[in-house]
Amino acid sequence: MPEPAATERLAEHGGVDRDDDREPGAPTGPDVEFFVREHAPKLGVGTAPEPERRTKFGSWGTIPVVDELDSAILAHLQRDARQTNRELAAAVGIAPSTCLERVRALRASGVLTGFHAGVDLAALNRHVQALISVQVRPLNRGVIEGFKSYAAALPEVLSVYVVAGRDDFLLHVAVPDVDAMHNFLMDRLSGRREVVGFNSSVIYQHTRNPVITPLADQHPG
Repeated sequence: MPEPAATERLAEHGGVDRDDDREPGAPTGPDVEFFVREHAPKLGVGTAPEPERRTKFGSWGTIPVVDELDSAILAHLQRDARQTNRELAAAVGIAPSTCLERVRALRASGVLTGFHAGVDLAALNRHVQALISVQVRPLNRGVIEGFKSYAAALPEVLSVYVVAGRDDFLLHVAVPDVDAMHNFLMDRLSGRREVVGFNSSVIYQHTRNPVITPLADQHPG
């Protein structure tokens, strides 16, 4: 962590105050970021540390390493992304300047992808949800990519999953009522040339884990 005097010098020149009280996701602006990047070394102030990375073989490539402090920060942000940097720092027991650097590093490395608002589907006239499995033919990249783009653009669709096994797609759909669900199946799917079959499962209840935490590597060594 930079020396207090050096941090104060950075703040005097328009940098980020070590007791910055903005929300962790609030933009800092290109001017501030440019100043920190260009002038911090001259002032004796360190910028946010580069996250440690490890190489994974396969489709994942190189992924950042998330330590216990990062995990705690991510957990608190997932519960309440509107809290200020000062509140977040107090919750995890670190200095505000350290907290701000950690959040910036998580964003820069792609671990923290954004800050979102949750909405009530019923309040948006989406009272009925369903998971719809879809089979398409022929199975080639053009057909898969074409249907994925088509389905993702439909207003009734919340999520599109490309899956392995008997089915090729799984759609999460939310509509006003059962009649609207039937219309979706008839009007949006049955007329598609590449769709050779589909099945729908109405969702009675839905719950999810509000906090996603890292899992230990299951492969020894």
